[in-house]
Amino acid sequence: MKKKIALAAAAAALAGAVVATAPTAQAATSRNGVCESGEFCLYYNSGNGGSLVDLATSQSDYGTGTGCITFVSAGNGQGQCVKNNAASVWNRESAVATVFYRSGYSGAIDSVEPGTKADLRAELKNENAGHIVGDAADDTFEYGVYHAAGARVTAWFDGYLNTPGRHEGIDVAYASGADVFAVLGGTVTRVTEGSDSTDALSTLAVYNATYAKTVVYLHLNPLGFAVGQSISKGQKIGDEAARGAPATHTHVEMRPGRQTAATFSSDTTLVNPVPTQFWMDRGYNACCQ
Repeated sequence: MKKKIALAAAAAALAGAVVATAPTAQAATSRNGVCESGEFCLYYNSGNGGSLVDLATSQSDYGTGTGCITFVSAGNGQGQCVKNNAASVWNRESAVATVFYRSGYSGAIDSVEPGTKADLRAELKNENAGHIVGDAADDTFEYGVYHAAGARVTAWFDGYLNTPGRHEGIDVAYASGADVFAVLGGTVTRVTEGSDSTDALSTLAVYNATYAKTVVYLHLNPLGFAVGQSISKGQKIGDEAARGAPATHTHVEMRPGRQTAATFSSDTTLVNPVPTQFWMDRGYNACCQ
């Protein structure tokens, strides 16, 4: 009997030890030098090499000087500012993460799908100022425009790096003749049906009174709308074309107030606000390229 009691006590003690050492789920610890689930990580070298920094929140500006975000783990680049020094990334967030060339979520972009390791594309390698993590439940912006998984962003807000002026919209492309859909509802303020020529710009402008914003679509072949007509979010508004552009795509521009046209790159003063947060608030992730 004593032996049985001793064995039972030993078994109980062993079970207690197993329970005591069982791993428990923990939240990611930002900037501890370990790329954990729920973080977006940037690396000093290509191929996810060198020192890394792990970040659990979006960053509009990695910063410079003594207050900058730095690479924290051992390896090449440790202690250096992340801004304009990252060469590769690992997205361990549950949604797409987008790296921006400029602070304030503007300029050229490079988007990384959840769970993906990648070298940053040439325009963003060692030229990166911040990143934003989307919402896993949101559609991508380009899907909102085309309702097609193969659509892509070809130029982001202020994304032309090698030309004068600036780009105050988002260029999205899928396929010539593809259906184009409204990303926000409102009232038509202008329709101009240009021809397939770089000299004949085609425009559809839609004003949303709730948000006091006008969404301007350029280059598409618009349907036969009339000024004053109402358009709903998700409604087909035209087909992808090259009206006023050298290649087929849809330029989508968000402008403050009630407007009738887009702005142009001959004017070097930025007028439109950075659209990233506005579109995220409307249910679109800021990606992908």
